[in-house]
Amino acid sequence: MNWMIFSPELCCLVTALVFLCLAMAPADARRDYVVALALTGLALCVSLAGLHAGGELFHGTYRVDLFSQVFKSMLLMGLFLVVFISSALNGIEHRYHPEYYMLLSVCTLAMMMLVSAVHILTLYVALELSSYSLYILVFLRKGRDQGMASGMKFFLIGASASATMLFGLALLYGATNAAYFRVMVEVIPGMIHQPEVILGLALTLCGFFFKMAVFPFHFWAPDVYEGAAHQVAAYISTVSKVAVIAVLLRMVALSGGASTHLVHFLAILAIVSMTVGNLTAIAQKDLKRLLAFSSIAQAGYVMVGILCISPEGNAAATFYALTVLLLKFTCFLVVVQVAFDGDNIDIARLAGLHRRSPVMALALMTALFGLAGIPPTIGFTGKLLIFTAAMEKGYFALVLIAMFNVVISLYYYLLVVRAAYLLDPEEGAGELSPMPGAGILAGVLAAAIVVLGIYPAPLMDLIQAAATALG
Repeated sequence: MNWMIFSPELCCLVTALVFLCLAMAPADARRDYVVALALTGLALCVSLAGLHAGGELFHGTYRVDLFSQVFKSMLLMGLFLVVFISSALNGIEHRYHPEYYMLLSVCTLAMMMLVSAVHILTLYVALELSSYSLYILVFLRKGRDQGMASGMKFFLIGASASATMLFGLALLYGATNAAYFRVMVEVIPGMIHQPEVILGLALTLCGFFFKMAVFPFHFWAPDVYEGAAHQVAAYISTVSKVAVIAVLLRMVALSGGASTHLVHFLAILAIVSMTVGNLTAIAQKDLKRLLAFSSIAQAGYVMVGILCISPEGNAAATFYALTVLLLKFTCFLVVVQVAFDGDNIDIARLAGLHRRSPVMALALMTALFGLAGIPPTIGFTGKLLIFTAAMEKGYFALVLIAMFNVVISLYYYLLVVRAAYLLDPEEGAGELSPMPGAGILAGVLAAAIVVLGIYPAPLMDLIQAAATALG
């Protein structure tokens, strides 16, 4: 067995074991942060070095290919960035810092297993491991009351979604007598019109719609974003979404594009998610709740690419996964910086940000323009790729509705930009004291958002090759 192709997962496993040991030692927040940053940086480098590795492990239940490796690199990049902004975990008690890093590592390990899983049991175990890690991370919020309430809501809705997905997997297994995806993809397209198959696939997807915060499985998102520590909310908003996009691409591909019922089902969810997310975000005053409803809307855009069930749609959805990762993380970087005390942040608290920290204000504006799909950001390029893939499939009405939603989203994104640039800062609000390297990171992210929007060609070549590997 070639264990080198499993090296990114092994790095995450070692990181989790290191922090399991550190949790039993006297607390030292600075030590924990430096160790976490070094180990996650090493894992990211190992993943990038093995980008073109391939093979199968564990009797064919675990597949390593370019598709999975691209997503693993995105997952580890997200983990590294979240760890980077964790130098001052004011939203989590000091004694729980080792457990925080351990759970992040375990969750990322599970998500990497998720994107390589090609067997229903491997898929389910990886999903549950990642889910329970996230539940506990939400519970770690200092003050407990808010974290406890949102964590319980997250857990109860997640358990229901998990049970629904397990029932769907059982229906698929019973109908096809197959547990491996490579067998299912040969059998299901010819059986897709049978009620138990289409129902099984729909119920299975529901478990992942919950993780993606797709309507009507989105009710947990605003409360969890608001109730979790800022860094945990950033992780949920970015890294977990990347993993779910990968799994949805694999699961929807099982239908072979032969079911119009499945496409209509996904299209309805995409339309309602975009519309509900954007309209509800308009009324939000808490910035993290606004970003939660924005995530619901962004999930709708991703669904447009996924339901195309084509190489172009798969590539567009993969590119959009990176888009969401960069844009949402940049927003949360500003949240962590402005609300350095760990408390929740209202939009009004951003008043005068361009005077207090010009770099952070610029990064926030760039990220919000990207989420709104304004050129020349990566958000515009991502939406263009998704809409182009949908147009090639003939989904003109769906693209038109999505474009209307893009216009709606401009309103509330501009409200945030207005607060940062046009409102006067509150009396006594001085300059921000940035975390070490936060200003540099904000500048790099803002530059990446623009550069990848203008010149995405090299990245798209890699992503299109990964989409081909999925096929």
